[in-house]
Amino acid sequence: MPKVVSRSAVSSSTDARPTASAAAALRVYYCICGEFILVIEKSLSALPKRQTDGATIIRSQDSGEQQAIVFKLNANSIDPILIERPGGHERQYRFSCPRCNLLVGYQSTPPPVKSGPFLYILRGALTQMQGQVPRDAFDGEAALELSEGATQ
Repeated sequence: MPKVVSRSAVSSSTDARPTASAAAALRVYYCICGEFILVIEKSLSALPKRQTDGATIIRSQDSGEQQAIVFKLNANSIDPILIERPGGHERQYRFSCPRCNLLVGYQSTPPPVKSGPFLYILRGALTQMQGQVPRDAFDGEAALELSEGATQ
């Protein structure tokens, strides 16, 4: 039998307009320890923040005209907790890093991920640069130290 040889050429141009697939690049986020945690279609900084704790809100289910955000979370579910909030209580089903067990997010419904309408990623828990501490990881620490110093 004769051999079948195929050849292809790839060309690119700096003058070419970006394609839809290039504009829809996925973003990868890591835990502070360097473990891969989240792949998502949008930047976390572009998503809304929760007023109660500053967590990033990721819509995990379609609702009316609003589309769910495509993402994959690599985290372990841990025991839920009940948090007292002004006007009531909130049950959080939490997720932690599989390597270091750092708390990275939560949702209001029992696991699995995406079983509820939203997933919340805690402020300062994830970074886009592997092995680099995010800028907002220690936000509020100075205020905490001042309040602890005042009570001692």
